[in-house]
Amino acid sequence: MSVPLKKEVQCIAFVNQKGGVGKTTTAVSLAAALAQDNQRVLVIDLDPQANATSSSGFLNYLGPTIYESLSGEVELSKCVAEAEDGFALIPSTPDLAGIEVELVSAVAREQRLKTTLAPILNEYDWIFIDCPPSLGLLTVNALTAAKGVIVPVQCEYLALEGLSHLTETITLIREHLNMELKIIGVLLTMFDSRTRLAHQVEKDVRLHFPQTFKTVIPRSVRVGEAPSHGRSILSYAPSSKAAIAYVDLANELHICMEDDNEFRTTNE
Repeated sequence: MSVPLKKEVQCIAFVNQKGGVGKTTTAVSLAAALAQDNQRVLVIDLDPQANATSSSGFLNYLGPTIYESLSGEVELSKCVAEAEDGFALIPSTPDLAGIEVELVSAVAREQRLKTTLAPILNEYDWIFIDCPPSLGLLTVNALTAAKGVIVPVQCEYLALEGLSHLTETITLIREHLNMELKIIGVLLTMFDSRTRLAHQVEKDVRLHFPQTFKTVIPRSVRVGEAPSHGRSILSYAPSSKAAIAYVDLANELHICMEDDNEFRTTNE
């Protein structure tokens, strides 16, 4: 993969209110894939479970986090940690769970992440926001700050459950808070080619969401092992099918974003 540095930062939220669908794995793995090609990537862990933080090698992190930044205690630039996989990370801790209560009476609370992010926005080519498995205030903040959304969908029974609610939420955010927001693509994860169910889920998702990525992420034991070592699948098992799939996804994402930028420039 040979990709030039981007002129415009691409801020993308990884969203699905269902847990265990591969949001964190996708955000971290894509960040690692792009970083390998000298892209400047920032991952923001916006989930109180802090899985992106531990998956990036920062278990029991003690420095300033996204919580301190959103609460106004520390500038976001002071919270940046450098992951071994080559991307930057804004870590999280369970303390972040209290931010929704703390911001309940704050002015423009939906804009807090966007405002906090503004001073460092142009220091990166890509900014990935790993969202919690809910559509609460943290996710609304992510959708208000981002320009695009990637929706990981597990190739299992009831895969489409809740996606209509998510698309309705995205539509509301676009209408009231962020008119630039769009769904970049739906990503099929944990695909087991041996099962009839996986193929049926893929067919159904592609039918309902034409913008589904061509790349499919296979089910892999290595993907589950990598976070326990604080590494992405690209450095933990670079020759695995899952690692190769995430590199393919990085290529597809880049082409998708370039085509969109070209279309907007032509039609302005």
